[in-house]
Amino acid sequence: MPGIVTAARPRSELQPMKHATDDALQGLTIFERGWLSSNNILLHGDGGGAVLVDTGHLRHAEQTVALVRHALNGEGLSRIVNTHLHSDHCGGNATLQRAFGCRISVPPGQFAAVQAWDAVALSYAPTGQQCARYAADDALQPGATFSVGRLRWQAHAAPGHDPHSLILFNAERGVVITADALWERGFGVVFPELDGVDAFDEVAATLDLIESFDARWAIPGHGAAFSDLPAALQRARSRLASFRADPQRHAHHAVKALVKFHLLEVQQQGWPELLAWFSGVTLYEAVWRRLGCPDGSLADFAERVVGELVAQGVLALREGVVFDA
Repeated sequence: MPGIVTAARPRSELQPMKHATDDALQGLTIFERGWLSSNNILLHGDGGGAVLVDTGHLRHAEQTVALVRHALNGEGLSRIVNTHLHSDHCGGNATLQRAFGCRISVPPGQFAAVQAWDAVALSYAPTGQQCARYAADDALQPGATFSVGRLRWQAHAAPGHDPHSLILFNAERGVVITADALWERGFGVVFPELDGVDAFDEVAATLDLIESFDARWAIPGHGAAFSDLPAALQRARSRLASFRADPQRHAHHAVKALVKFHLLEVQQQGWPELLAWFSGVTLYEAVWRRLGCPDGSLADFAERVVGELVAQGVLALREGVVFDA
């Protein structure tokens, strides 16, 4: 299915398929997912074995297997490459590895944490997220290249959103897989900043790197592939400038985004259970303290965050139960 961008979302979110007419995207199948799962990019191998970039969330793992199997059309899947190891990008690793017998390549900075399954170092425990355990076969080093079919891809370090993140660039076609370093309208939460580590400069440097490619197409971790990179970079830099000017705004935005992600994962949760979950996530308490302990208590802070999301229509609250909206 080269050149087809597939809208592969939960049934309630399905949209018509979009057709990529640009030759630059031939040989790729892009599964555009909902926000719980990252996009998945299948690099077809012309009979030599395909490579899948990112595998989405654990909750959608069986769906991802079915989508990939259909797109392979009898071709083998030889490798999974993870741009980074947040739960929405590698949650399907274990299921896909069992289904296809493929090897898994991860960023080098987290290879040891995967092998030891250190849920703290991998961010799952501090953020209260789920990911099925898997084993990595090798680390994809920045600067390394790999070929799939006729296309040669180079990995580049892209710290900022995640200190270990990679992006992938194919110079012949001018296609860059940007993961969460650049979306058409922004970029992912800058997680090191939530831990008190300055990382906005790294975001800026990664945006500069992407600009230097002069790419024709960007395939982001979330949302549709896009070709107007200058406009996307301008929007991203404007957003970054606003976060630099007010780091607390970024921290508050991040907590709201992570609560929304949790509700995407569980779909609904009673208010007492949601409050207990929020209070047990170490990252939220750390951010609350870094913000100066607003609202008097962590529970009151949680109530305000959820209240803002409900007011924005992002979540719904009915009879003491919080729902994803």
